[in-house]
Amino acid sequence: QVVKLMVPLLKFYFHDGVRVAAAESMPLLLECARVRGSEYLTQMWHFMCDALIKAIGTEPDSDVLSEIMHSFAKCIEVMGDGCLNNEHFEELGGILKAKLEEHFKNQELRQVKRQDEDYDEQVEESLQDEDDNDVYILTKVSDILHSIFSSYKEKVLPWFEQLLPLIVNLICPQRPWPDRQWGLCIFDDIVEHCSPASFKYAEYFISPMLQYVCDNSPEVRQAAAYGLGVMAQFGGDNYRPFCTDALPLLVRVIQAPEAKTKENVNATENCISAVGKIMKFKPDCVNVEEVLPHWLSWLPLHEDKEEAVQTFSYLCDLIESNHPIVLGPNNTNLPKIFSIIAEGEMHEAIKHEDPCAKRLANVVRQVQTSGGLWTECIAQLSPEQQAAIQELLNSA
Repeated sequence: QVVKLMVPLLKFYFHDGVRVAAAESMPLLLECARVRGSEYLTQMWHFMCDALIKAIGTEPDSDVLSEIMHSFAKCIEVMGDGCLNNEHFEELGGILKAKLEEHFKNQELRQVKRQDEDYDEQVEESLQDEDDNDVYILTKVSDILHSIFSSYKEKVLPWFEQLLPLIVNLICPQRPWPDRQWGLCIFDDIVEHCSPASFKYAEYFISPMLQYVCDNSPEVRQAAAYGLGVMAQFGGDNYRPFCTDALPLLVRVIQAPEAKTKENVNATENCISAVGKIMKFKPDCVNVEEVLPHWLSWLPLHEDKEEAVQTFSYLCDLIESNHPIVLGPNNTNLPKIFSIIAEGEMHEAIKHEDPCAKRLANVVRQVQTSGGLWTECIAQLSPEQQAAIQELLNSA
């Protein structure tokens, strides 16, 4: 009943808020419908899907459009592989292509207006607003592509090829940083979800990805570093030489004097995580023995929670395998490892529901049974760190 009311409201042009609320309800309604079984859910989705795609093509207001696109992406995540038929893909491909072409055209028009004799600060302010709106729509194009790649994997790549030249254009050096950031994010998704088939497009994105890891914009650096990490994790053997090339670039960013400032920390943490992924998934591409002590000295991560889980998971692998470099001669590195675990707990980088939390707690418990070593490790921690270790033990 609610769906039959909501879907027509996507076209309720008398009030923007109504269209936004209608769009926002769609993924939530699908979640509710799951309990009625897959047939009921599929019927409901068929009723919504055409209307959502049409609305993306025709919505005149950019704020409303971004909400509709966001909801459509969420719906695809709920429904998964097989939720779009050939007609849907054809229509959606045309719409996304038009949105990207419009994005470039609007940028050109703004550049022309900046050359105009009436150009002043006020004009620049309104051009900046237009630019922000355009970038926000670009992020939603990226959301939709992300949901499609994560649901359909490599079998959607032939469909994507109609958009490929436009995405390649986004990552050209002369483009503004948000274009390069979101273009890289789209290629990151292709590497993460469509490998090893993604390598056929490597000629378009590998060089920019390696180059942009040292970019002036932290957002671009972060997107590039994340891409290099998933390349190591999911990319397959063809990517091995590029993992070797990536390592010194990542290290350069991590060791830069300003690396841990507020605006840079997320990009830096993605670089640290990428180094960990290269050592874990492509160990024959780098000298792990040489890199590991440096990597340990950069831990823990606490701003980027998702990457923090990845690094803690690799740290657990190393400790559980009694890696000599990580534990140090006669376990002399254990106090340092304890402080890394305590800091992770204090910054809420360790999610208690994650299996990694249990593994870290087990590491601590093993040391607890060893008497003298336990006393030594705990003695080197601050009272806050000691409380954090206790908190981990109580909850995992």
